[in-house]
Amino acid sequence: MPRNLALGNGNMLVAFDQTHQIRDLYYPHVGQSNHALGHPFRVGVWVDDQFRWLDDPGWQRDVRYQPQTLVSDAALVHPDVDVALTAAEAVDFHENLLLRRFDVRIPSGKAREVRLFFHHDFHINQNEVGDTAYYEPERRAVFHYKGNNWFMINGAVAANQAPFAPDQETSHGLALGVHQWACGLKEIHNLQGTWRDAEDGVLSGNDVAHGSVDSTVGFTVHVPPGETARVWYWMAIAPTFEGVVRINRSVRVRGPEFYLERTAAFWQLWLNSHLPDLSPLPEAVAREYERSLLVIRTQIDQEGAILAANDSDISSAVRDTYSYMWPRDGALVANALTRAGYNDLPRAFYQFCQRVLTRQGYLLHKYNPDGSLASSWHPWTRSGVKTLPIQEDETALVLWSLWEHFARFGDVYFIKPLYRALICPMADFLADYIDADTGLPLPSYDLWEERYGILGWTVGATWGGLTAGANFAQAFGETERAEKYRQAAETIKQGTDQTLWLEGEQRFARMVNRTASDEWEIDPVIDASLVGLWQFGMYAPDDPKIVATMGAIKDRLWVNTSVGGIARYEDDHYHQVSDAIEDVPGNPWFITTLWLAEWLALTAKNIDDLDPSLDLLNWVAERALNSGILAEQVHPYTNAPLSVSPLTWSHAAFVSTVQTWLARRKALGLNQLQGS
Repeated sequence: MPRNLALGNGNMLVAFDQTHQIRDLYYPHVGQSNHALGHPFRVGVWVDDQFRWLDDPGWQRDVRYQPQTLVSDAALVHPDVDVALTAAEAVDFHENLLLRRFDVRIPSGKAREVRLFFHHDFHINQNEVGDTAYYEPERRAVFHYKGNNWFMINGAVAANQAPFAPDQETSHGLALGVHQWACGLKEIHNLQGTWRDAEDGVLSGNDVAHGSVDSTVGFTVHVPPGETARVWYWMAIAPTFEGVVRINRSVRVRGPEFYLERTAAFWQLWLNSHLPDLSPLPEAVAREYERSLLVIRTQIDQEGAILAANDSDISSAVRDTYSYMWPRDGALVANALTRAGYNDLPRAFYQFCQRVLTRQGYLLHKYNPDGSLASSWHPWTRSGVKTLPIQEDETALVLWSLWEHFARFGDVYFIKPLYRALICPMADFLADYIDADTGLPLPSYDLWEERYGILGWTVGATWGGLTAGANFAQAFGETERAEKYRQAAETIKQGTDQTLWLEGEQRFARMVNRTASDEWEIDPVIDASLVGLWQFGMYAPDDPKIVATMGAIKDRLWVNTSVGGIARYEDDHYHQVSDAIEDVPGNPWFITTLWLAEWLALTAKNIDDLDPSLDLLNWVAERALNSGILAEQVHPYTNAPLSVSPLTWSHAAFVSTVQTWLARRKALGLNQLQGS
C-alpha cells in the first residue's frame, strides 16, 4: 500500500498509508531505524457502541497536505456510524515531536459521546524483542522504550468537553493526559494486541508489558449538538526518559497548537524563500512543483544522506527496502535542489559523499543514512576475476552535480576542503577507469542494477563527471590536471561515436560488451536511460544522433493504453503486469516520462513548441496521489501507484523538468522579443 503522507524534520520521519494509518516511523535518521517496520499504528472511533478503525472500508477519505506546508489536511467520514473527523498533523520542524489534532463532528447534528483510540505497534530498533510499554500516572502518559530510544505518548481534549476528573491538569483550556490505556503482548501466544481491547470502547488499564508489546490509549469527548469537539495527541521521541519528558513539558506549557502553527509557518517560509514565478504553469503543475520540494525535504537526513524512498511495504517482497542513499539518486536530487535555489541540503550531501568515499576514489553501491555500507547484490568477482561492484555513474554524477552546484552558488570556501578530499580522487578514478584501446569506461553495473557492461547512460555520466573535474581543476589553477580530465572525456566521446552508435538502426545502443574473442556484443534494446548521453552535456539535445535516439524512445517506449507514459525499456519485467509488450513495453515511470518532457522543452524552437513538454508535466501531476506524492511507477491500465512511494527521484525529476521548462520559456520569449 503506497505511503500517502510523509511528515518529517530531518531526524524523524512518519509515513502514513492510504487508510491514514502510520506504517513507518524512522528515528534518529531518516530511513534508519524504522520503529514501526510497516506494522499499522491504528486509529479507531467508538460512537454509540459502534467501533470502526480507520482502515475500515466504510470510511470516505480525502487525505492531502495543507498548501505549502508539511502539515496534513485529512477529512474522514463514516456514514454508518454518523461521525466525521478532520485531522491536521505534523512533525515539528525542530523537536522530534509528532502532533495530531482531530476535530470530531456528528453529521446528523445529535449530541454524542465519542471515544478516539490510538494504537502503537512498536518494533523498536526494527524488532520486537525486549521492548517495554508502561503507563505513568504523574503525567497520565504511556511510554515505550528500548535502549536509547524513548517514545512518550500523551494528549489532551478541551476541558469543557472532557469527562470530569478532579485531578486532571489543565493548560490553555485543555484537560491534559490520556483517559484510557492498555499495555499488552502481541505476536506471541496467538495474541493480536491491545487494539482488540479497544473495540468495545473500554481499555483494560493494564499498566506495563515487556517483550513483544503494544499499547493503546483512548480519549473521550462529548460532542454537543451541531458542534465540534477536539482531541489532541502527541508523541515525543528522544534517546532518554528525560528527553521525552522535556518535550512533553514544553507542549503542555506552550500548548500543542503553538507547535502545529509554527511548523506550518516554517515550511511556508522554507518553500517561499526560493519559489520561482510559477504563473506560466497550470495550477496543478505549479502545486505539484511546490509539493515535490517539500516531499523531497522529508526524505533527506539531517547528516546529508538523501534517501531513495522510505516505504517499508517493498520489504514484504524482497526483505529489503529503498531506505538507502544511492549516490546516483542523491546526486540527481541534490542537483534538483540546486536548480531550485537550495544551498544547504546539497552541501550536506556532498560532505556525506566525502566521508564515505573509498580511498581509491569511487563510491560503492549504496549507504545507510549513518554512513555505513548498505546491503548490495553486486559481486566482487566475475568469472573468477575480481571486479569492482560499482555503478560508475554513481561516482561520476556526484562530481557532475557538485560542479553544477558550484557554478550556481560560487561557494569557494565550501568547495576548498572538498577539492583534494573528494573532487580530485573521483576525477582521477574516472580518468583511470578507462579501456585504453577503446577510450570507453570499463564495464560496471547499469543504473537499473540489472546488467553489467558499458552503458550509454554511464558513458554520458562519466563524460559529465570528467568535464566537471576539469572545470574544478582549471578553477584551482591546475592546468595539467584539467587537461588530463578533458582528454579522458574526449576519448569517451570518440569511443561512444565509434562503438555505441548503430548506423543501421540510426540510434545509440543501450549497452556494449567486448567478448573473449575481442568482438563487440551489442545490446540494441531501446532504453530510456539513453537520455544520459545528452543530460550531462556530452551531446547537445538537438544533435541529430540524439534526436533520432529520442524519437525511438518516444515511439517504442510509450505505453499505448489510456494511461500512457514512458516505460524504462522494452519488456521491462520489474513489477510487470502485462506481457503485451507491443502496447505495454513496461510500466510507465514518472522519471522516464519526465526525461522526455525535459528533452522536448530543450529542443523547442518557439513558445508553442513547449506545449508537448507541458502536456507531460500535466500527465505527471494528474497521476500523483491526492496528497501530491509521486510513486516510482503506475499501473499501465489503472493508474494505480506501483512499487514505492514517495520515490524521491520522481519528485526531483519533476522539479528539474519544471525548472528546464521555465528557463526555456524565458529564453524563447527573449528571443522572440529580440527578433521583433
